Amino acid sequence: MSVTDQSPAAPDPRADQAAQAALHDRIAADSLTTRRDYLRIVATVSGGLAVGGVAVAGGVLHRHGDSDDPPAAKRVAAVLPPGQSVAFRFPGEDDRAVAVRLSDGTLVGYSAICTHLACGVLWREDRGAEGELYCPCHEGVFDARTGEVTAGPPPRPLPKVLLIEEADGSVWAVATARSGESVKDAMCRQFADKRPDMAARMGCPAANAKPAERSERT
Repeated sequence: MSVTDQSPAAPDPRADQAAQAALHDRIAADSLTTRRDYLRIVATVSGGLAVGGVAVAGGVLHRHGDSDDPPAAKRVAAVLPPGQSVAFRFPGEDDRAVAVRLSDGTLVGYSAICTHLACGVLWREDRGAEGELYCPCHEGVFDARTGEVTAGPPPRPLPKVLLIEEADGSVWAVATARSGESVKDAMCRQFADKRPDMAARMGCPAANAKPAERSERT
């Protein structure tokens, strides 16, 4: 009989079963690896968020403008029309900030770092009567006029950036205020020692106390 006359051998069912079993084991192993990787990633991200939350709550992370030294003034915009905003960094490169001109012409400035977990804060002109400052990470919302929390998990209002407008329309950042700190207290804290003349004009307690202290010593 020639080779061409030979019929092909019938497939071995045991070999097919062994191949299917091996394929099943490989798929199961890949699935297990994928699940393990997924759970590891979730655990890492969740742990990072938890640590970040504790760090913010405990004051470990950098807070905006947290210094007693007066910062150097910085021009943030040549002009800022109503309803517009500009992002900048002040007083340091790690301090993200935003300046906003409200519809009535009021000029406000804030830290652009959310007080919840330090995500970036955005200006949304089309929200509410005056717009809003919004953190997309966890739906935090801040009042555009005051910086106070109006929705979401942020525990404190946004720290303020104190702005002035020159005669030519340019907008300058000149100082910072901590979360919940008044403008006067912020100015007194940063300028009382280095600019006593300015502190005296503002009626800062430290500036007023120095003459009394000197008279007590004499």
